[in-house]
Amino acid sequence: MGHPVLRRQARAVDNPRDPELRRLVNDMIETMIDANGAGLAAPQVHESVRVVVFQAPGERADPGLSAEEAFDHTADLTVLINPVIEVLSPAVEGGWEGCLSVPGLRGFVERPAHIRYSGIDLEGRTVSRVARGFHARVVQHECDHLDGILYPQRMRDLSKLIFESEARHLRAEEDEA
Repeated sequence: MGHPVLRRQARAVDNPRDPELRRLVNDMIETMIDANGAGLAAPQVHESVRVVVFQAPGERADPGLSAEEAFDHTADLTVLINPVIEVLSPAVEGGWEGCLSVPGLRGFVERPAHIRYSGIDLEGRTVSRVARGFHARVVQHECDHLDGILYPQRMRDLSKLIFESEARHLRAEEDEA
């Protein structure tokens, strides 16, 4: 957090089949997996291009999700170039987010619960999917990086920005309530 590349709008990719782009994507996937992340955007590895990688495995979903948000929480490993997000419903769902660019913190963020995203893959094929729940949250979080936005900027209540080390205390308090 604070690096200039994370504050600016990333540029569009002209050639999705560029070997350098493939190398970048492979490095991003390796970095995401090594860091146990659900996604990664190119600006997070200091490349200001509109590329995200993500996966939204069910076991990563917040166990406190509402039934609506838990509707769709899975996505296979996806590479998305020049992504576009369309909000399909005005309804929002809140959830706890962390970020490799904001280490050690988690924040409660409300986001549109039902979206469609599209873009292209490394072969130049169109990717278009409808997503809800954790899947939708991960896509929106990663695409925010392409516009210079970190999740704390999306938070409505900064009292819900916590250290990861304190999250267990918050959960215990919520369980007692």
